[in-house]
Amino acid sequence: MRSKLKPWAPFIVVAVISAVITSGLILNFGGRFLAQPLQKNQPASPFSTLPQATSNQLSDSRNTSVVRAAQTVGPAVVGIINKAYAHDLYNRKILAEQGSGSGVVIDANGYIVTNYHVVANAQEISVSLADGRTFSGKVIGVDQPTDLAVVKIDATGLPAAVLGDSDTLLVGEPAIAIGNPLGLEFRGSVTVGVISALNRSIEIGERRFKLIQTDAAINPGNSGGALVNADGVVVGINSAKISIEGVEGIGFAIPTNTARPIIQSIIEKGRVIRPYLGVNIIDHNSAPRYGYMLNIDKGVYVAGIAANGPADKANLRKGDIIIQVAGKETNSLADLRAAVDAQNVGDKVEVAIIRDSKNITVTVILEELQPNEN
Repeated sequence: MRSKLKPWAPFIVVAVISAVITSGLILNFGGRFLAQPLQKNQPASPFSTLPQATSNQLSDSRNTSVVRAAQTVGPAVVGIINKAYAHDLYNRKILAEQGSGSGVVIDANGYIVTNYHVVANAQEISVSLADGRTFSGKVIGVDQPTDLAVVKIDATGLPAAVLGDSDTLLVGEPAIAIGNPLGLEFRGSVTVGVISALNRSIEIGERRFKLIQTDAAINPGNSGGALVNADGVVVGINSAKISIEGVEGIGFAIPTNTARPIIQSIIEKGRVIRPYLGVNIIDHNSAPRYGYMLNIDKGVYVAGIAANGPADKANLRKGDIIIQVAGKETNSLADLRAAVDAQNVGDKVEVAIIRDSKNITVTVILEELQPNEN
């Protein structure tokens, strides 16, 4: 006859097993050991004797300028998602992500500076803060020539970065890039290098840019993020890198002293106020595209004059060769753009030209460049 266990018997068995294990005995069920005996005076695990730091305070060797800069500026760096309408396989109109980048909060009331190419052609902007919150953003204004833009979100009390004086930078000093390489998955990434060079002249399209060169890693998604010095202030807006096989560590940032008046103009007026000369120019590089063969040693060729524009009012003509603007030589379209951009609306500038093999100087009063003018 099989014995019958009372309903509470399983609990007795469990209790006995627990007691036996606690006492250090060996239980063998079918050859399987459920516990190992504890020997008196047995040495503890060697891992229990390893030294362990208990202080939460950072030592001076760990609390570096890079750490402090990341803690100061990191909370002000945001992720920006550029969304635009597209069509799916069923030809339905959907809002899809077309790119991502970074931005820097420059005002506690939600103003963010980023690159123009980060927000270009966006139908919707999504801004992700460092604390995890997400807001819809509005593009206040852009400046395509300098690749800058300002985005606004409806928020207050945000951590804002300080824009420093980029003219005080020294080649060789630490440079810290903060941004979101490859998207929000790697948000807030910090890379460190040095200021490799200052005032690097880079020609993009019709304009020449003076940029900061750094070897701090800048990857897709870092665009619009912060380049920070060892004092924890922003000295540049990360913008581009040279992506050529075999080339590493050549990245560029827009200096804050270049960006500051542009940002201010966008916030106050929605766009950047620039002077213009009112001429269509062809130089040696662009001549073949328009079927010209320029037989000139210096200067740029005037291919057209804007009706009633500054140059027209000063009696410049098609066929003139501009060799100087405001004392600056103009041997390329970028030279001319740089010379004019350095002036203000309403300035009177001396324009040196060659007309019919004669050197002539005319005075042009620069006017405001309108959005539909080049």
